[in-house]
Amino acid sequence: MTVGTRTPAALVLEDGRVFRGSAYGAQGRTLGEAVFCTGMTGYQETLTDPSYHRQIVVQTAPQIGNTGWNDEDDESARIWVSGYVVRDPARVPSNWRSRRTLDEELARQGVVGISGVDTRTLTRHLREQGAMRAGVFSGDALDTEEAMTAQVLASPPMKGADLAGEVTTKQPYVVAPEGERRFRVAALDLGIKSNTPRQMSRRGIELHVLPSTSSLDELLAVEPDGVFLSNGPGDPATQDHAVALTEEVLRREIPLFGICFGNQILGRALGLGTYKMRYGHRGINIPVIDVETGRVAITAQNHGFALEGEPGQRFESPFGAARVSHYCPNDDTVEGVRCADVPAFSVQYHPEAAAGPHDAAPLFDEFVTLMEKKSR
Repeated sequence: MTVGTRTPAALVLEDGRVFRGSAYGAQGRTLGEAVFCTGMTGYQETLTDPSYHRQIVVQTAPQIGNTGWNDEDDESARIWVSGYVVRDPARVPSNWRSRRTLDEELARQGVVGISGVDTRTLTRHLREQGAMRAGVFSGDALDTEEAMTAQVLASPPMKGADLAGEVTTKQPYVVAPEGERRFRVAALDLGIKSNTPRQMSRRGIELHVLPSTSSLDELLAVEPDGVFLSNGPGDPATQDHAVALTEEVLRREIPLFGICFGNQILGRALGLGTYKMRYGHRGINIPVIDVETGRVAITAQNHGFALEGEPGQRFESPFGAARVSHYCPNDDTVEGVRCADVPAFSVQYHPEAAAGPHDAAPLFDEFVTLMEKKSR
């Protein structure tokens, strides 16, 4: 399918709102949670981020596809979004690394999308009403508004969704360090992105990526100097196994670092609750304040759930004193936690961000420092 065919398509929200447009990518039906991403660039990384599993992503940037699709920037082995919504798809990509159009790649991987949508109006609607279940319908799947809405309402909500097991690696694998090995880290794959192992490797870390179902014995068999909790999709309240595994790591005082979903896992292990945000944080220009220093970092984020807590809040956990270390000044969302009595910390944003700001990249160095202190 090419953009010029103008095959009719519809985006249907669970509240009955319908947005009409043209088929983009594959044709058919797809269901998921409609969310918006404010990034002006990096659509390839967004599409291949496992954290977007079972979500229909609305791009707020008006024109998408300008740089086509290359074979280097994927954050995983496939596109994970359930559906894709854009306003003006580029007619011809222009980039020296481009191998095919975005439209062609979406079709090749069977991702149902829609173009020609007023994404500004749609984004305002999702901001006011909240992220919600939705469906994209085109071709033979296009039906009456009542029938399509009924299909959307019959689909599962994101709250209570256990999705990490659907995106994790099936078998453990190792990413070798660049140069001499300094440390060995066990990474619990809840939906890890490709740039994370690269960031570890550059710092002399041998990374053992483990399935989310790994037991404590399997994790300890790696003989890790540190443990990493990755990003991932779904409701953190469903991750009892990951939380229990994290508790065991904390008891053994193995240095631990978590990002995004991993921040929520650590927080729950420390006794904090989690909740579903109205429309979440998804973009590459979201400010975060470090409570201790007052320093502001511009960050890449992708999360629809968050930890309960207040900026700078100190609290007692089963593992000693801890603190809400970072927050978003836009809405006071918890953006990080730090333990005082055990070597563990986490952030809600992405220090490994590709196609995003690199303000937070030194957090990987902080993890290295934590392991250095432990090894002395």
